[in-house]
Amino acid sequence: MSTYIKFITNKASLLSVKDFSLLRKHSELIAAMISGAIILFTWILHDFLSDWLFITLLLSSFVIGGYAKAREGITETVRDRKLNVELLMIIAAVGAASIGYWTEGAILIFIFALSGALETYTEENSQKELKALIKLQPESAHLLLPEGYRTVAVSKLAIGDKIFIKAGEKIPADGMILEGQTIVDESTITGESLPVTRSINEDVYAGTINLNGSIIVEITKLASETLFQKIIHLVQQAQSEKSPSQTFIEKFESTYVKTVLLVVTLMMFLPHFLFNWTWQDTIYRAMILLVVASPCALVASIMPATLSAISNGAKKGVLFKGGAHVEAIGNIKAIAFDKTGTLTYGKPAVTDVIFREDINQQDVIPIIHEIERQSNHPIADAITQWSTNQNTIHLSNVVHIDGKGIEAYHRDDYWQIGNSLLIGDHKAEDFLRNHSQSKDMFGKTLVYVAKNEAIIAMFALEDQLREEAIKAIKSLNQLGIQTVMLTGDNEETAKSITSQAGIKHYKANCLPSDKVAELERLSSAYENVAMIGDGVNDAPALATADIGIAMGTGSDVALETADIVLVKSDLPKIVEAIKVSHKMNRIIKQNIAFSILVILCLIASNFMQVIDLPLGVIGHEGSTILVILNGLRLLRS
Repeated sequence: MSTYIKFITNKASLLSVKDFSLLRKHSELIAAMISGAIILFTWILHDFLSDWLFITLLLSSFVIGGYAKAREGITETVRDRKLNVELLMIIAAVGAASIGYWTEGAILIFIFALSGALETYTEENSQKELKALIKLQPESAHLLLPEGYRTVAVSKLAIGDKIFIKAGEKIPADGMILEGQTIVDESTITGESLPVTRSINEDVYAGTINLNGSIIVEITKLASETLFQKIIHLVQQAQSEKSPSQTFIEKFESTYVKTVLLVVTLMMFLPHFLFNWTWQDTIYRAMILLVVASPCALVASIMPATLSAISNGAKKGVLFKGGAHVEAIGNIKAIAFDKTGTLTYGKPAVTDVIFREDINQQDVIPIIHEIERQSNHPIADAITQWSTNQNTIHLSNVVHIDGKGIEAYHRDDYWQIGNSLLIGDHKAEDFLRNHSQSKDMFGKTLVYVAKNEAIIAMFALEDQLREEAIKAIKSLNQLGIQTVMLTGDNEETAKSITSQAGIKHYKANCLPSDKVAELERLSSAYENVAMIGDGVNDAPALATADIGIAMGTGSDVALETADIVLVKSDLPKIVEAIKVSHKMNRIIKQNIAFSILVILCLIASNFMQVIDLPLGVIGHEGSTILVILNGLRLLRS
């Protein structure tokens, strides 16, 4: 019985904590609703309430609905030593009550509290992606020890530690698979819904899910330095940075509030003497002016839209490091691309093979495969992936010649695989001249195979263009954005890649300093220029550009330097980012124009004495709610 009572008590305690956290989360909205309910109650039962009870109830509505905003306004005024819109609205509500318009003052507080709750909702919603990411972060790992494994905190893991990951568990840290093969759900990192197969010597990332096989992984990065942690840091950074428009509005707010208070002070006296208004009308119109001239809608025009745009980008695999970068990318006129690892995969692949007519390919391909298997050069890897060998081939006297290729003996035959420097320029030229199909290999890397010093075959290799690169370039060209490629490769390779990708201009043989100089030239020609790259050598160029964009699989330096990160290294996401920026900038312009128009109309109507305080309150606060809702559209686009 005591166990049952203890269980019920614990359950009730858990529920109460849960309920309290829920109430705290929605406290602003609940306070606004209670404030509104009190106003409705006093309006319905006005004739049955005594004056002191009527005023007491409305005063409680003031306190309940206005407490959060009053505290915020006073705290910011004391801290920043400048007036703000929250303080202005509290003064307006108290001013309305002071001349006997308790209901109107309470309505002002209610709608202002409601719009504040809506702003808070926008901020909370924009942080959903971040909170979801943080929840996905594993807290423990199975550390492999000589006597078995022990569960430890992820923060205790060191580089080189080996961990055991069971099927269905989250991968706790970045590492390389030492044993086993599995299927991994990498959607938390890449946004890709389809799982991918990962096996020995392949990388896995913290926060992803090991779906169906047990694996042993060697830690390659500390918990604080994983790709997952970097994504969380980037999202946090993005939400704290403000766009130029938001910064301007916040600076403008203080000056505007001072101006409104000065004009309202004059309004409390001048119309009585200039237009023969009664003192009651003069004070009443001054209070209406205080309400309708407040820049609530103007102040709310930017931040909800910016936060929504950042959240929208995060859903699509585009991490903006701040509102300024969301705003800026929509204004770019030119974009420069690095080649290797950005437009291309950064790995050479065999595209063409020519064998001498008298050669039996089935006899020589296994030998070529085995010789190239002795090298760890990327070109050798590409040739071994192209070729196959099921037989045992015995080689002797294998020699690697830096910058040229590899030599080996098979039985009594002398084999050479490498460039023209190894084989001999004249032999290479003769082979090319005798094979007409070699004309199609312009701009490619050529590797020759010689047997007993006679060329018997030639491989053409090329860094493969990303499939999505052509689509991205085409979309950018359609938007009227100039595309340029900056590469350290030679003229022929650069011309070949730009021709395939549809890029209009290129600059070959670029050192990092050359890329910086070219970006400075582009900036002077096009004003706003973006640069996209992935390597350490791209970091100076990324920092020089108006907007630096890094591939998610790029180097740590590139990720740190860039303003925007394409998490999945998906180039068409650049176009998505530009479209999000265009939509955000359009919504902000709509909001600002609408806010100013409403303020001007309400001020004019007040001077013409055609609106009263309740209508002024509804018109002013209604416009604030509308601009916030307009900004929220970006969350669902």
